[in-house]
Amino acid sequence: MIPARYAATRFPAKLMQLLGDKTVIRHTYDNTVATGLFDEVYVVTDSEIIYSEITGHGGKAVMSKRPHESGSDRIAEAVADRELDIIVNVQGDEPFVKRGPLEKLLSVFEGEQGRNVQVASLMQVLKEQVFIEDPNYVKVAVDRNMNSLMFSRSVIPYPRAKDQPITYYEHIGVYAFRKSALMAFTQWEITPLEAAEKIECLRYLENGIPLKMVVTDYMGVEIDTPEDLARAAALLSRP
Repeated sequence: MIPARYAATRFPAKLMQLLGDKTVIRHTYDNTVATGLFDEVYVVTDSEIIYSEITGHGGKAVMSKRPHESGSDRIAEAVADRELDIIVNVQGDEPFVKRGPLEKLLSVFEGEQGRNVQVASLMQVLKEQVFIEDPNYVKVAVDRNMNSLMFSRSVIPYPRAKDQPITYYEHIGVYAFRKSALMAFTQWEITPLEAAEKIECLRYLENGIPLKMVVTDYMGVEIDTPEDLARAAALLSRP
C-alpha cells in the first residue's frame, strides 16, 4: 500500500512533480509493482489528481473516505475489511524503491523469531554530517537486536564523547506490519513524542511495540524538498 497525500507541508504537490519522463508517484508505484513481491499494490490517496494519475496509466488506487493524520491511518482504512497477513507501507515519495530492501524487510517475519515481530522498517547508514544534522532526515537509534529505541529529527545519539565511533542511521519511510498491529495503531491516540517530532512510528514505541529495523543499502532519494527532487533527477540521469 502506497499512501499518497497531495498537499504535503514542506513541498506541496511533490508526488505529481515530474522526475524524468513520469511523476514521482508513478515511479514509486511502478517500481513497487516491479519487485514482484506482492499479491497486490495500491496507491491510497486523498487526491483525485493522484488517483487519476495512477488509474489512468493502468495502476490500482483507492480514494480515502475521510481525512487522516498519517499514512498508516490512511492504509488502515483501506484494508480494514480485507483478509490480510502482512502489509507493506511504501511511502509515495520513495521513487527508487527496489526488490532487495523490501525482500529483506519481509524476511524478518519468517521463522520462529519472526512470529514475535509486529512491525518492521528500513534504515540506512547516514554518513554526511549535513544530513545527520538536517531535521528532514529522521534518525533512529537501535539496540543490539536491531529493535528501535528512539526516532528523532535531532542528532541521535548525541556525540558528547568525541573519541567514540558512532554509526548514524537514517530511518527510511518503508514499513511492514501485521494487520493486527496496524489496526491497533489506529485505535491509539496521537502520542506526545509523535506529536512533538511529527514521526508517526513513535506511536508504536510509546505504546510498547518496538520496530524491528533492517539495514539496507542506499535507497536513492526520498522527495521531501525541491532540492531532493533535483538530487533525484541527477541520480536518475546517471548511466
